[in-house]
Amino acid sequence: MATETTTDEPTDELPETYDLLVVGGGVAGLTAATFTARAGIDTLVLNDGESVLNRNAHLENVPGFPAGINPRLFGELLKTQATENGATFQSARVIELTGSLEDGFLATAEADDESRTIHADRVIVASFPNAGFLEAFDLEIRQAGQKQYVETDHGRTGVEGLYVAGRLAEGYHQAVISAGDGAKTAIGLIHDAGIPFYNDWVVPEGYFTDRGREVPPGCEEIDAAEQKARQADSRAAMREYFAEPHEAQQRTHPSLVEDEAGRINW
Repeated sequence: MATETTTDEPTDELPETYDLLVVGGGVAGLTAATFTARAGIDTLVLNDGESVLNRNAHLENVPGFPAGINPRLFGELLKTQATENGATFQSARVIELTGSLEDGFLATAEADDESRTIHADRVIVASFPNAGFLEAFDLEIRQAGQKQYVETDHGRTGVEGLYVAGRLAEGYHQAVISAGDGAKTAIGLIHDAGIPFYNDWVVPEGYFTDRGREVPPGCEEIDAAEQKARQADSRAAMREYFAEPHEAQQRTHPSLVEDEAGRINW
């Protein structure tokens, strides 16, 4: 949750404050936000427009969906998961990022012809491969036509507190790889933040404690009744999500259609 302040001064001089800013609400950004928010990191995701994911007609090669899945539904599932774990979302485009881990990072974001400043202790950039708003940092950037890719080491950029994931890190253009890269980068950030190792396991009652072990950070033991309840909730949620075709229409490349919205008439 953003830090609230009360003052008569202009609000643009008092930035919203978060533990983590995730720039980009595509597959990598949403997956990263799920991990960081669940680890207790106050996470804001800023997204500008639609993910390239939505241009797909049908998303395949994603583990767990043997017949594929509607790309827009897949994105909605990712966002719901991040939200339910505590991440918050805003629509805006980051035009400039400055700062450091020591002083904090300041992002200048634009939305509806208005500009505001957001403060974050750390930043994960998981947006389209264009590093123009990162000019304040001494980063290794590879130019490839109109795209730019940032050199990273497991998501770390060499600038402490600043991470890059997904396509901007020159990951392969596959949804599953973007998801994995977002998760890997988030876990690296969690470690760097000094948060105890985040296992993300839910195990049967006694899995650890019956062996005389404490439940590790990020893990949880649940009894049989809770397990059945969670499985029932999972089945109900998936039935609801897949009961009807997703209402959002597919987009194609904007240069291929005359419609300003870039939609296919189908």
